[in-house]
Amino acid sequence: MVFNEMKMSMRSLHHITWTRLETEDAVTYPCLSMDDPGQAVVFGDGFPRRAGRAKFTPARVTPPAEVPDDRFPMILITGRMLEHWHTGSMTRRAGALDALEPEAFAQLHPRTLRRLGVEPGELLSLTTRRGTVTVAARAERAVAEDTVFLPFAFVEGAANTLTNPQLDPFGKIPEFKYSAVRVEKPQSDAGQVAAE
Repeated sequence: MVFNEMKMSMRSLHHITWTRLETEDAVTYPCLSMDDPGQAVVFGDGFPRRAGRAKFTPARVTPPAEVPDDRFPMILITGRMLEHWHTGSMTRRAGALDALEPEAFAQLHPRTLRRLGVEPGELLSLTTRRGTVTVAARAERAVAEDTVFLPFAFVEGAANTLTNPQLDPFGKIPEFKYSAVRVEKPQSDAGQVAAE
């Protein structure tokens, strides 16, 4: 479907026109001419700056507002997954996608699971200063030891009930990607979300 408002406001992007998009299989940016299918590398010949050179600017790293301690010794990170994105409000309604990933889970390194005495598939309680969520455990070597990855697409494993709402001082973005967490076998029924 072609959107007329978009056509009026975005007529062309460096030789990529709506007509080309409607008639060709794919057109990749950057595109050097109307006959060019697109370049494999962005900025392959230089950057759009004086002298064509990139500008690197050092960043001052702001430490997280909450770090692991004796009570919450591990790190919780949240994020997207391939099958579900955003909050899952659309993708969990797509039968094929929901069939691939139908339930909430937490990924931990296999050594971390062994140290906790938890087998993949067993339930885990993740507790932060804001609450507790109980989900199934998965072994994942791509997750660092003593770190838990929790996708935020599952209302029944609502990641943001655990995350830190602290705002960064510049962008005012909540610190949803890093929290101190305690991981243990559940004490009560699965799916429980309770404030501590």
